[in-house]
Amino acid sequence: MNPPRFRSSSRSRAIPLPPALGRALLALCSVSLLVTCPGRALGQGAGAAAGAEPTAEERAPRAAALSIGATLQERHRVRYTLDGIEIRGNVRTAARVILRYVGFRAGDLLDVEDPEIELTRYRLLGTGFFASVGFSLRKGVERGSATLVIDVVERNTFVVQDLWLGIAADEDTAGNARPLSAFTGVQVAETNLAGTGITLGAGIGLAADQLALRTRFVDPAFVGSRWSATVTVLYNDARDFFGNRDVAFESPLLEQREVTGYAVVAYKRFGATLGTGHDVSSSSRLSLDYHLEQIDATVPTVASHMRGDSREPIDFDILGGKTVLSSLHAAIDHDTRDAPFLTTQGTLASASVTVGVPPFGSDYGYQKFEFGAQRWFRLPLRHVLRVEAFAGAIAGDAPFFEKFYVGDLTDLLPDRLLDLAPDRRQPPNFLSTDIIEVRYGDFAAKLEAEYRIPVYTGRGSIYGVDLFGAAGLYGLATRRELTDAPTGYEGFARVPVDITYNLGLRVDTAVGGVTLAFSNLLGLIPARRGERK
Repeated sequence: MNPPRFRSSSRSRAIPLPPALGRALLALCSVSLLVTCPGRALGQGAGAAAGAEPTAEERAPRAAALSIGATLQERHRVRYTLDGIEIRGNVRTAARVILRYVGFRAGDLLDVEDPEIELTRYRLLGTGFFASVGFSLRKGVERGSATLVIDVVERNTFVVQDLWLGIAADEDTAGNARPLSAFTGVQVAETNLAGTGITLGAGIGLAADQLALRTRFVDPAFVGSRWSATVTVLYNDARDFFGNRDVAFESPLLEQREVTGYAVVAYKRFGATLGTGHDVSSSSRLSLDYHLEQIDATVPTVASHMRGDSREPIDFDILGGKTVLSSLHAAIDHDTRDAPFLTTQGTLASASVTVGVPPFGSDYGYQKFEFGAQRWFRLPLRHVLRVEAFAGAIAGDAPFFEKFYVGDLTDLLPDRLLDLAPDRRQPPNFLSTDIIEVRYGDFAAKLEAEYRIPVYTGRGSIYGVDLFGAAGLYGLATRRELTDAPTGYEGFARVPVDITYNLGLRVDTAVGGVTLAFSNLLGLIPARRGERK
């Protein structure tokens, strides 16, 4: 932001100073030297040894000098009294929606160096309503006042939030895929319905004998308040696959007997989430949700598999028949990113807790804790470095779809689409550890770094294209991996960790961000030779 400019004459001439005024300026220069070069001043005390503690007599003039320096710096800060805020360029978005994200109001004292100004600009970009946002000042009606001008360029707000296309497969103990089946899914939303800032979205996921549906409504200013309102409705008619090797099971459903490689749990879910949220600051937000759903699961009557070198019963982590899941969720998010997709600088961090509450009718009592943080660094030549850390833990008895899934941690397996996990293969095991035995875990962690190189920047339907490469280390474990590791693994192999990597393009378009990850294609190669432990 640039303050109003005032022109002055560049011509000057020398003026002789009176002796008294010259002595005063010399004294002021001495004070300035103390302020700007404190280390040098500390070394010039009479009789002071290097690194010695200054005496009280030495500290007094230095404290006075620092106080004078702070006062002079304070006087030179540019501040204006706001006459008002003018918004330009908004065709679809109502001005009140934009002002909802701006913490300044008429009559406020605006400091042009206040970091809150840049955070407010990032916050407006983070809504996804605008391709660009600019702040400037226009001279006010009185001396020392100004009008804050916000220039926006709107972008399409009907976006594809998620798009899944992939191939699910079984896998035998030698790593050969069988059979192959396609899965697909899409989640779309209008994020600025009729310029009101309201989000209305829907999603569908399809896989072999599986269906997932979602609808979502978000009002960021419910009944004109500073609290948001969120409603999400879900329906899943799905199945999941359990067992590592040599699975044996008895199932009440004939179609489950036909899947010989895995014990299958067929289940239906139907429920809703009611939530609210409130801004803690211009970059932080607190959210609270209550979730209630009914689950109807058909579980094999008996099932066992080879875990390591021993045959053990399979724990399906779900109750058979009709049950109820009731949970409370609280989260706090901190977001200082300069863009929601092709971010070049800033931080995105979140901490959350989810609690299954039997007093509210839940058949599942558990606590789930999650923490994640990402940091972007702008490098020379417009390159970008991103570092990410994630950790999560579950205590109690959570249903398996609430646990941490291996495909969500490694980029070499498809992640879940609307809570469906159609792929049945084990993850790659570069480090030859017992992570090959884990599909859903109670403890998860990940460290990853990503490097991005811009290859195209535009203003049409494609805003930018970046080439990226990423690599990381992740871990996933049930409570048993920590207390009773599978037999047949020794030393480091008993630590359930492995390597993940990714390579591809990130494309920011008028209909949302798209990631074309070539590593996903490598993960879909039908055969990965090598004996499974």
